[in-house]
Amino acid sequence: MRAVQITEFGGPEVLKIADVAEPVPAEGQVLITVDRAGVNYADTHQVENSYLSKAELPLIPGGEVVGRTPDGRRVVALVGSGGYAEKAVAHAPYAFDVPEGVSDGDALALVLQGTTAWHLLKNSTHLKPGESVLVHAGAGGVGSLAVQLAKLWGAGRVIATASTEEKRKQVLELGADAAIDGDPEGLKERILEANNGKPVDIVLEMVGGKTFDESFDALARFGRLVTFGAASRQSAKAIEPGRLMKGSKTIAGFWLADCFKNPALLGDPLAELFGLAQEGKLRPIVGGDYPLSDIATAHEDLRARRTVGKLVLDPTR
Repeated sequence: MRAVQITEFGGPEVLKIADVAEPVPAEGQVLITVDRAGVNYADTHQVENSYLSKAELPLIPGGEVVGRTPDGRRVVALVGSGGYAEKAVAHAPYAFDVPEGVSDGDALALVLQGTTAWHLLKNSTHLKPGESVLVHAGAGGVGSLAVQLAKLWGAGRVIATASTEEKRKQVLELGADAAIDGDPEGLKERILEANNGKPVDIVLEMVGGKTFDESFDALARFGRLVTFGAASRQSAKAIEPGRLMKGSKTIAGFWLADCFKNPALLGDPLAELFGLAQEGKLRPIVGGDYPLSDIATAHEDLRARRTVGKLVLDPTR
């Protein structure tokens, strides 16, 4: 079968189409004929072996797929790796039935980015009605859903960062109350200005480096910042305990893989998200549908911040 396989770690240039053997499901696994595979920013880290969990070569990247099982079920599944292919295997508890009215792209957006946004707001920061929320990369896969969910769940003011005027316009259309440039220089001041001169209660942060530092400095008393990525590939400066104590601030971390030992931590939020999408209350954004043969371009576009929403791959092309 056709698949994207890497035999060395590196940038988008190491992503090559290869002819590999079809995967054989073990006991407790299901085989899926892939209609679309999801592309995530974490995949760019996996390909260069800079992710939280280390990879081994040779590797077929790709953490989630949507497609059909041999018995005809239409499922979206988290596979860990192996998704960039015509067929993939998933552990049965992590293959979720896709309801009518939810497209392939929507299902892929919700199974990983959607459940991430759900946990960031519900479990990591414990959003309360009326609180202000800052969402970094508001036009991205997680960000575009987090903006909408924060508004649905009663946030008082939602501020999103985005790198271009076009993206800032898009996040406003999704329901953000303000959209600002995410450049780290002067970011704290722009955050405060966008929040009517006041610090923010919640920050969803996935850039790292100076963006993390500026965002922390813009936190209100009892504010919560959750970090769930490092797109800048830079580390933030250390936070001394006294800086947390003054202002009673909280820093949390989130990694969706920590939910994998309990399928309900994924299935229950996903069912809620599917329902919201079916009711028209939540609109996943599919920002690019690439042929499998153009996977390197997809990674280049993602790393260069040229994309919005969820990116998907078509293994038939």
